[in-house]
Amino acid sequence: MSQSETESAAVTAAPLSEHRRSGMIYAISAYVLWGILPIYFLSLVPASAFEIVAWRVLFSLVFCAILLTVTRKWRAFGVLLLNKRVVFTMGVAGALIYVNWQTYVLATVSGHVVEAALGYFINPIVTVFLGVLVQREKLRVAQWVAVGVSVVAVIVLAVGYGSMPWIALILAFSFGLYGLIKKRVGGSVDAVSGLTLETIWLSPVAIVQLIVVGATVGITIGTISPWHTVAMIGTGVITAVPLLFFAAASRRLPLIYMGFIQYFAPFIQFLVGVVLLHEAMPPERWVGFSIVWLALLILTVDMIFAARSNRRAAELDIATVE
Repeated sequence: MSQSETESAAVTAAPLSEHRRSGMIYAISAYVLWGILPIYFLSLVPASAFEIVAWRVLFSLVFCAILLTVTRKWRAFGVLLLNKRVVFTMGVAGALIYVNWQTYVLATVSGHVVEAALGYFINPIVTVFLGVLVQREKLRVAQWVAVGVSVVAVIVLAVGYGSMPWIALILAFSFGLYGLIKKRVGGSVDAVSGLTLETIWLSPVAIVQLIVVGATVGITIGTISPWHTVAMIGTGVITAVPLLFFAAASRRLPLIYMGFIQYFAPFIQFLVGVVLLHEAMPPERWVGFSIVWLALLILTVDMIFAARSNRRAAELDIATVE
């Protein structure tokens, strides 16, 4: 390679490296924020889980409206509203994310953070399973093994809990189906517009929920302390910002990087539950979690080998063309 070619390659590599570096920062920021959500929601007590989720929906909508105004994307958002397929698809996505949010906050304030973390640990495996069930995708042998091992883990945990780990399963399947639905709209809906559409659909539900809460246990916002009120309003920010970071990371990083970093959130949630909140971890639960982690290890190793194989195939195709 000549000196000029070497210099050109260095110039090209530098922006690429910077691109990856910023992507890593965005991805880690997103998953760390998702990881510390239990602490944030616990700071909102004595608000009930239903009040927290209702305000989360409404303040997320307000925050998204501000973002659309600042970025001057209302016209593009208006075009999306004309697409009935997109609008109704986002309505289904909104219903699924509502189930996910409500289950997660209920789990957090009722002392089930560890089980909630389990839901996000098994989510990648559920996503693979849904790919077979719904998308008719073909799995590699290692992926089938990972799914089988995860089923064993759920059985072990069910025996340990004395019942099925419903919180974990609801979180894993609601988020897995949410991702599947979002794929149907592909790249036509950005993170902010998507969340705006979802929260528009959910706003009537949130308002009814607040009316019921007000008539029963009572609304807490504005009655506890200035900090509590600010934190409740901040649920809109803490919901939207990680999504924006995630979207930015996805555009900058290969899928394999995102595959690794996605375990940050449930790992942090697990530590919060065990170390900070001192939730019980009897031996059978450790065994169940260990089996889940084994399944994730199998899935991750398979992902690495698949990525290397695809890269080699692409390099071979390029070499053949040349």
